[in-house]
Amino acid sequence: MSQTYIGAIDQGTTGTRFMVFDHEGQVVANEYEQHEQLYPEPGWVEHDPLEIWEAVERLVPRGLKRAAIDPDQLAALGITNQRETTIVWDEATGKPVYNAIVWQDRRTTDRVEELEAAGKVEDIRDKTGLECDAYFSATKAEWILDNADPVKLDATRSRDLRDRAEDGELLMGTIDSWLVYNLTGNHITDVTNASRTMLYNIHDLAWDQELLAEFRVPETMLPEVRPSSDETLYGYTDADGFLGTEIPVAGALGDQQAALFGQTCFDVGQAKNTYGTGSFYLMNTGNEAVASDHGLLTTIGFQRSGDPVQYALEGSIFATGAAIEWLSTVGFVTDPLETAELAQSVDSTNGVYVVPAFTGLGAPHWDGRARGTIVGMTLGTRREHIIRAVLESIAYQTRDIAEAMEAASGPETTSLRVDGGAVKNDFLCQLQADITQTTITRPEVDETTALGAAYAAGLAVGYWETLDELRSNWHVDEEFEPEMTATEADKLYGRWEDAVERSLDWTVDD
Repeated sequence: MSQTYIGAIDQGTTGTRFMVFDHEGQVVANEYEQHEQLYPEPGWVEHDPLEIWEAVERLVPRGLKRAAIDPDQLAALGITNQRETTIVWDEATGKPVYNAIVWQDRRTTDRVEELEAAGKVEDIRDKTGLECDAYFSATKAEWILDNADPVKLDATRSRDLRDRAEDGELLMGTIDSWLVYNLTGNHITDVTNASRTMLYNIHDLAWDQELLAEFRVPETMLPEVRPSSDETLYGYTDADGFLGTEIPVAGALGDQQAALFGQTCFDVGQAKNTYGTGSFYLMNTGNEAVASDHGLLTTIGFQRSGDPVQYALEGSIFATGAAIEWLSTVGFVTDPLETAELAQSVDSTNGVYVVPAFTGLGAPHWDGRARGTIVGMTLGTRREHIIRAVLESIAYQTRDIAEAMEAASGPETTSLRVDGGAVKNDFLCQLQADITQTTITRPEVDETTALGAAYAAGLAVGYWETLDELRSNWHVDEEFEPEMTATEADKLYGRWEDAVERSLDWTVDD
């Protein structure tokens, strides 16, 4: 077992990571590359799918070489990915017909409002567990088919993309299925990613015919849906490809479900929060799809071969790490790592609140027209106050979710497992504990999205036999207990709610 490993491709919003783990769940190799963020119009966010795939072709061999691991030593590959981001590509050539439309993209807000006006929101929620929002894949795929330039077939004629889609010439998928297709030639996704498209019935575990008709997405475009950990495998890498050998691709999960799996939240009531570009708080609800009237999503958490799906409640926050990056973009800091020190140089925000609704607000508000807001500034406001307010906004948004989670599911979260790049910031972790009045638990391995994908693939091929083996790999790095009184936390949070009200329904159409 010491001579074999599990590899994980973690394709995120801002970059792609390749990691290799041993049987104890320890990191053996770790390579990362950023990719370009494309903003063709206000509120639009795109990625180049070919740039993402080419990064994978570089990262995997480079990571293996630096760790002195032969490709044949990989027992399996797992994939985790930015969810909802949507690609349409030509089956014959494998080339995208348009850039990937990213989960943050708001161009289809008008279409969502049409669905709301037509009274279709409840039906969508009942079937998919999702809020009707531009966040999800359905309206993105619809937009590409309606608006992308026709694909030229020869010098004299072109055909509409919808005609080509109806004729079975185009494929659609989220990033996981794009990578599986390029790795193996197969068009496959897993249940967690399917559950984020707003086209998949999470109760029937099938593509929903009424939703496909609503968004005019032919079922022939869609990938086959498999368990997250798949004993029958998604396929093998091409022996003549960039790795030069056949490696089983055996698991995939959307990044937030992968983090739930990597944090070993296998039991009902266990919860995690991942801090990345956005933050995503998931609680395992077992075999029951718990509905929420509090702005939470009901989603699929994971599925192992032969087992029923495990569901989760989710609170989606669109901008946390993105808010910290914004501080760099506008020149408040030269490096995001400075934020903790500068925030601690002042005792408070001096009454300043930042609502980082740069691409709207997710749970529990679901307002695609909300926009970023700074309130409470005076002539005495300094950049340190604004920096601290940005970090505090991450904690406040998480409390929004925690309170909605308690209202929806009953049990109180007494300990929250956290992961992602931002949790290396001790100051932020302590802030989170104070504002939510909850113990914050940080594991030793904080790249739990990649770890979860590795666990799913490894279980599928027998590298790990039981969930208990994975539980034994999970170790605490540090716990953060609340130091602020509940009274003070409630007072600060109350003013946050006032600030959020001022950000809502801000943007208007020209």
